[in-house]
Amino acid sequence: MFIGELPIVSIVASTIDGRRKGACLFCQEYFMDLYLLAELKTISLKVTTVDMQKPPPDFRSNFDANPPPILIDNGMAVLENEKIERHIMKNVPGGYNLFVQDKEVATLIENLYSKLKLMLLKKDDVSINSLLSHLRKINLHLEKKNTRFLTGDTMCCFDCELMPRLQHIRVAGKYFMDFQMPTDLRYLWRYMLHMYQLDAFTQSCPADQDIVNHYKQQQNVKMKKHEELETPTFTTSIPVELDLQQDE
Repeated sequence: MFIGELPIVSIVASTIDGRRKGACLFCQEYFMDLYLLAELKTISLKVTTVDMQKPPPDFRSNFDANPPPILIDNGMAVLENEKIERHIMKNVPGGYNLFVQDKEVATLIENLYSKLKLMLLKKDDVSINSLLSHLRKINLHLEKKNTRFLTGDTMCCFDCELMPRLQHIRVAGKYFMDFQMPTDLRYLWRYMLHMYQLDAFTQSCPADQDIVNHYKQQQNVKMKKHEELETPTFTTSIPVELDLQQDE
């Protein structure tokens, strides 16, 4: 695990097969951050998955009970989320440009995930409307900004934070509550279309089944045997009634 000088990011493995990418939001967020830097060739990157139900002996001996994400850079392990973010920003080549300062955007996407979790717990109109209201604020921001991403036409750390959460809202919301993002959130859908076209997102995105199972585990719902055998699927489509090509 400590061979070589290239950054290594360990992420949680699927709770279904123990090998593919799991549905940890922070793991995907930092995977995306580092993938973008690797695309710019400021770094080389290695990604490993760790089955936390059966962690390998070297992982247990090195990291004890610390769950991924874990960043290893030049032989140094960075374990906590805030420290990983700070390390990428200050120590990984190109990272400083990725972590832009924008208080408005930071406030805008804050608490979005907690509203998803509340909706899945309460399953009532109040929690649904609260989530919808938050999504509409993001849509309005994107409309006013009229750029491909949250702060401009290039991706930044906020996009790596927001998009995995939007994917969880799409997949888990649909599965547990038949919740769907309204098609009138045109600028939000356009944003998601741009993200679906990027390797940084598609290469880091967990399968739909892993996102669903993530919340089943939180609700102490056991996975059925046939679910373990399902071919992984990935929701990356845009509603057919939305013609977004004219917006390009």
